[in-house]
Amino acid sequence: MRTTSDRIRHAISFEIIGLLLVIPLGSMGFGMDAQHIGVIALVASLLATLWNYVYNLLFDRALKRLRGTVHKTVFTRIIHALLFELGLLLATLPMIAVYLDIGLWQALVMDLAFVVFYLVYAFGFNWGYDQLFPLPEGA
Repeated sequence: MRTTSDRIRHAISFEIIGLLLVIPLGSMGFGMDAQHIGVIALVASLLATLWNYVYNLLFDRALKRLRGTVHKTVFTRIIHALLFELGLLLATLPMIAVYLDIGLWQALVMDLAFVVFYLVYAFGFNWGYDQLFPLPEGA
């Protein structure tokens, strides 16, 4: 399994790179001021950072228990990303609706756009991270 410092590096780098991508893309895509998208993205990022640490730790423990290893197949990475985003969606939907003073349906559409972005991004980031920082022997 990964060390605590490795998990922290993973979570922080994931969120910083994600913010650098999602704020300008979200501003252009939704036709909103980058400041509004930035606030939404930053708060969601803080929630996601905490969720990322807890979720990955629990997911790896479950994998280790069920399969005897934390190495992830492509299918496992897809399930990993989907479950992560579902949990985050439940936390961010009300925040988006309240901050932007929009209905839940509009907030859901916006949140789903972020989910699609982060699903693709999470898959690519995590694959790349594992290439740059391979799992320790016996993980």
